[in-house]
Amino acid sequence: MVDLFVDQVLVKNNKDQDELDTEREIVMHLQNRILMLFFASAACESCQRFAPTLKDFFKQLTDEFYVDRAAQLVLLYISLDQSEEKQESFLKELPKKCLFLAYEDPYRRELEAMFNVEELPTVVVLRPDCSILSPNAVEEILRLGPDCYRNWQEATEIINRSFMISEDFEGKSMRSLSDPMRRLKYKVEDEKKKKKKEKKSRGWGGGGGGGGGEDAEVDGGGSPW
Repeated sequence: MVDLFVDQVLVKNNKDQDELDTEREIVMHLQNRILMLFFASAACESCQRFAPTLKDFFKQLTDEFYVDRAAQLVLLYISLDQSEEKQESFLKELPKKCLFLAYEDPYRRELEAMFNVEELPTVVVLRPDCSILSPNAVEEILRLGPDCYRNWQEATEIINRSFMISEDFEGKSMRSLSDPMRRLKYKVEDEKKKKKKEKKSRGWGGGGGGGGGEDAEVDGGGSPW
């Protein structure tokens, strides 16, 4: 997902319309998250009807009023409006926490072609690795509401940020999305436990150690934790 936008400028739908225009900002906002690309237009009546549902859907998953911990979900509005005024008007119907591409940004049309958008509204749901989870989740959102996210989360193997240490987000290279993912505590610990058991098993089995394998491991290597 980060690769799709690392060279782009994303804009926050807040009062000041703050820009995310550095690689670090883009990565920090998008890594390890499910991304919803909302293709719509103010001139589209179906989009107008769907917007309040999408806004409520997103707020129930990310607003502290509804949840203790916000879902790892990003909403990005891809405007197919015919004027900047119409885009600005439609943005008022969307959550303040969503992002969008500036009207003059030609990348909007590139994304439209990239994801073969043929109808409006369209909500393309992407896994953190940029693969498509749903080519258009509009009907699913209308039918299931926030329960959609649980299905998406299970299908994406998304990583819960509560398992990650702070160093994974600070001072690391932002060029690879997989880098912080490989450093998950629970994955590392599982591997270490597995290797430790294998070493102990070989030591207890004889063949050159006579029980000294375990002592050598403890004395020479220390605790793996």
